[in-house]
Amino acid sequence: MTDGPSWRGNWPARLSERVRELGYTSLTAFAESRPTASLVELAEALGQGDIAGVQVFRVLVEEAERAHQVTRLVRSQFVRELSEGLPNGWPPVLDDEARMDVALVLGSWFGFTPVTHQARVRQANAELFAHPPPAGWRPLGPDDALLLTLLPDEEA
Repeated sequence: MTDGPSWRGNWPARLSERVRELGYTSLTAFAESRPTASLVELAEALGQGDIAGVQVFRVLVEEAERAHQVTRLVRSQFVRELSEGLPNGWPPVLDDEARMDVALVLGSWFGFTPVTHQARVRQANAELFAHPPPAGWRPLGPDDALLLTLLPDEEA
């Protein structure tokens, strides 16, 4: 994981330079301009094969922590995971196949959730299964009304 071209040299400086070259003041601003792009797609937009999605996420977490906006980042990652895993939005019926697809999306979201927010994401996941959103629900950003009810901002 740490021997590819993305990990060579000063990758945080390289990532920051690419963000500035594209006219953004932060990686967060860059990522928010592409709210449904996966972490890999963001890395590909920034790199020339030398930026990895996990690096993008690591810097996004650092920026969110400094700005006291980790909950917003967690909601943003939900949007990314749902867009990638359920491109047609929330399934109309949670049969076995759809339930598996949803579980994969929610599991991936949980996997990209900082430890500080994992309990809240577990609770949001349980709520989504207990009271599924409307068929086709596909939030396009972290400020989606339903997503805000599941994971409201609480940062100080």
